[in-house]
Amino acid sequence: MKLLLKNGTVLDYASNTNEKLDVLIENGKIIKIEKNIKEEADKVLDCTNLYIMPGMIDMHCHLREPGFEHKETIETGSRSAVKGGFTTICPMPNTKPTPDNVEVLKQIIQKAKEVNLCNVLPFASVTKGEKGEELVNYKELKEAGAIAFSDDGMPVTNARMVRNAMIEINKIGTFLSEHCEEKSVSAGAINAGEIAEKLGVEGVLPEAEEIMASRDIVIAETNNLHTHICHISTKTSVNMIRDAKRRGVKVTCETCPHYYFFTQEEVLESGVNAKMNPPLRTEKDKEAIIKGLQDGTIDAIITDHAPHTEEEKAKGLASAPNGIIGFETALPATITALVDTGKITYLDMCRLMSYNPAKLLKIDRGEIKLNAVADLTIFDPNIEYTYTKESIVSKSKNTPFIGKKLKGQVIYTIVGGDIKFEK
Repeated sequence: MKLLLKNGTVLDYASNTNEKLDVLIENGKIIKIEKNIKEEADKVLDCTNLYIMPGMIDMHCHLREPGFEHKETIETGSRSAVKGGFTTICPMPNTKPTPDNVEVLKQIIQKAKEVNLCNVLPFASVTKGEKGEELVNYKELKEAGAIAFSDDGMPVTNARMVRNAMIEINKIGTFLSEHCEEKSVSAGAINAGEIAEKLGVEGVLPEAEEIMASRDIVIAETNNLHTHICHISTKTSVNMIRDAKRRGVKVTCETCPHYYFFTQEEVLESGVNAKMNPPLRTEKDKEAIIKGLQDGTIDAIITDHAPHTEEEKAKGLASAPNGIIGFETALPATITALVDTGKITYLDMCRLMSYNPAKLLKIDRGEIKLNAVADLTIFDPNIEYTYTKESIVSKSKNTPFIGKKLKGQVIYTIVGGDIKFEK
């Protein structure tokens, strides 16, 4: 089947392309990128006033299956992902059972294939049951389809264990993605400071993230290993990673749209729907995150899509679980907070949401070029709207973006040459 995209603006970071071009797709691959392609096609999409970028890749999300299907399933999560423009997603292993063995991992991969909406590349856990007590068989799990390794949701607290894991995981050509949380200073509901005091809840100290991040940087530097740091949120984390990169340390990191869209003040408006881990921080932290995205300190934007039911979130600020959904708001939040304000360009957005994630995961994606797999996100950069609960496709609705004015909307998501979402 031939699919022709006409009159769209093609964005590609790798080739520095930002111009009006047609794209012809056949049998799932891009076969022509030219002005005014005349060739016949089975289907033609008029992309006038739309932007065509390499399919977005979410390196860090939660699909909850197996074990927590009341929050989200591989199917509902994938549906939400393609609505948000994601062509590849990487679910974290904090499920029940944990993908710490080949059997569970293969079940997740098989279910995703049956759903057949987007590419699902799961992380396997670093330790058995994410308990931090015994390392898993990394080689066996990678051969079975694990894209990388994390105990996300739980930090691996034992430094010797992290060192051994990092060495073993680097040997097989992938990386350990660390949930940085020093438990001795991480108790609390929201960021420590005036908002927590005002609401009478215990505050999470920023050092909880920073101490653990510094530990992993030390292990990576001393042993010349690659480490990846999850969802950074503080100015000190950005500064440490920037300094480490300047020294040649093989450290990479990611952040989420909520850390550059909101500050801790949002808790006063959205309550439990603005509760996540790490928590929303201060204005100075937000500005540092933006600077880190601008200068390349932060490698990738991820969603940390973390569904919870309304009943769970109704337990109040102190007791409600951490996390918000994020697939459907990631692109408009980035356009609204960063591109439309002139802080980054559309090509920067491609670098952070497509190109860099593909390179980190070592997958052949993230570029629009001849013979590339046709994974594409097509969006209208100019649509302005108020985000509503009713529009959410995810099984859960926990997000502070409800009621917020956003700009930019996904019109088509194409995976392997097939249209998987159409507005």
